[in-house]
Amino acid sequence: MLLDALARVSRDVAATSARSKKTALLAELFRAAAPEDVPIVVPYLSGRLPQGRIGIGWNLLRETVPPAAQPTLTVAGVDAALTAFATVAGRGAQTERAGLVRELMAAATEEEQRFLRGLLTGEVRQGALDALAAEGLAVAAGAAPADVRRAVMLGGSLTAVGRALLAEGPGALTRFTLRVGRAVPPMLASPGKSLDEALAKLGPCAVEEKLDGIRVQVHRDGDEVRVFTRTLEDITDRIPELIDLARELEGDRFVLDGEVIALGADGRPLPFQDVAGRVGSRLDVAAAREALPLSPVFFDVLAADGESTLDLPYRERRLRLERLVPGPQCVRRAEEGTDDTETAVAARAFLARTLERGHEGVVLKALDAPYQTGRRGASWLKVKPVHTLDLVVLAAEWGHGRRTGKLSNLHLGALRPDGSFAMLGKTFKGLTDAMLEWQTERLGALKVSEEGYVVHVRPELVVEIAFDGIQRSTRYPEGVTLRFARVVRYREDKRASDANTVADVLASGPLRADD
Repeated sequence: MLLDALARVSRDVAATSARSKKTALLAELFRAAAPEDVPIVVPYLSGRLPQGRIGIGWNLLRETVPPAAQPTLTVAGVDAALTAFATVAGRGAQTERAGLVRELMAAATEEEQRFLRGLLTGEVRQGALDALAAEGLAVAAGAAPADVRRAVMLGGSLTAVGRALLAEGPGALTRFTLRVGRAVPPMLASPGKSLDEALAKLGPCAVEEKLDGIRVQVHRDGDEVRVFTRTLEDITDRIPELIDLARELEGDRFVLDGEVIALGADGRPLPFQDVAGRVGSRLDVAAAREALPLSPVFFDVLAADGESTLDLPYRERRLRLERLVPGPQCVRRAEEGTDDTETAVAARAFLARTLERGHEGVVLKALDAPYQTGRRGASWLKVKPVHTLDLVVLAAEWGHGRRTGKLSNLHLGALRPDGSFAMLGKTFKGLTDAMLEWQTERLGALKVSEEGYVVHVRPELVVEIAFDGIQRSTRYPEGVTLRFARVVRYREDKRASDANTVADVLASGPLRADD
């Protein structure tokens, strides 16, 4: 495939806000692509290099190189050139790198040069993220978008799924199934406005404790045990407690979903930061374990006896979980009532007891719902007494007074359907001195530009924000802002793609008067 075709589609996708039009453009591109182009085309569309960061920045791109008159570059050729660039090292490396960049840009047309500059500097902003690319692949191959998304979740790679799909057609998707030992994105809960509303919305459901720990996915295949976080990071070597527990269970081929928390001497949960610090400890794991032992709690099973349970209704998965995991390691849940009134009374009492035990709130799960990997579905609803959202930091402002020299006021964004972020407002409330120090350093590393006192950053850092409600506002693009927003904590265990959506924000409460 010529790079020119990719560059033009990238430009056209950026120029439209309609998701259907974006998908149609991508589908047309994929129809023209060879299967072997997919591992290059997909990351390029999302502004990523398959090689990762290779050290080409604005310094190497400052020189103006006359563009080629006709397109000749292929995506495969560009990929090979960038791979060669990444291997250059030693004496004279800078000169050789500059020559390689000059040669690449001289072979590119004006449109291709524009695209390459954006790609190499991380400034591609056309909104063709993986979710849209998956839809485009589905349309190009005549497959159901939901089937493609599922295959990507279970197969772990959009490029692998896309390559097989274009080469073999929709039938190739059946090969991508849950495999013990390979992590899959976990199912997520959506915010619920209140307990009563969540009960009414879900109908028959389980009401479970919502724990404030680190999400873990435990895979056991015989004696082999592996543990992953919600971002699919392998942390097996850091949590020996889970390895020991998994090997003691009756089954020998299963996948469990749960969280690890830490309990104090009084049996109440310790702060999330303590758990995160323990899980992040890589040096002396034995000493870390002795200082802060972790308590695993499981609430779902994704595979049992080597067979996937994803499509089973929750009530059946819970029975299988209870057969696998002893009582103390199964999440607490409310007793199910014989009718709606009795269930609601039991749920309210359970929520009160859960809060008394020091936990965040409850999660309600529809009894007939399957497990939807990587989805924040409507069949799991979390209810907490305080509204919180996980948002992405888009920019920060230099502080004044005692905060002079520190990045303070945060610009907060929620996820749009096309993968971009909508600014919802700002806050500097809730920030401790330690947070200010940390975020100034961290946001400095993510800086992409600076305008006056505002530092714009790559949208990668997730922060948990508490707020009292939402209100209309003409200042922000979605027409809403958060009331009395304040920082709770940073969520380095989450990716920007895990942030709450604009729809989540709008669903979090009734709109109040304009600000």
